[in-house]
Amino acid sequence: MATAVKEQMSPVKDKNYDLIHTLQMSLDNIYRMDIYIQDAEQRGDSELATWFRKIQENNRKAGDQAKQMLMTRMQQEGR
Repeated sequence: MATAVKEQMSPVKDKNYDLIHTLQMSLDNIYRMDIYIQDAEQRGDSELATWFRKIQENNRKAGDQAKQMLMTRMQQEGR
């Protein structure tokens, strides 16, 4: 019998919490992909290293977008 995965609720009821958390996860994934890229290269798997680089670039773009959104929102809320 399959069990349903219960999604964890946000511990903070703030409209920017999810944005900040997603930014943190994107930045963490950028670092994590560096490790995975090195592992793949040490094992001679350039295909896997290239795939990890693509994931890293997507996380970099998402992180940059999240930073921009957060800055805009913080500036608007500061008015």
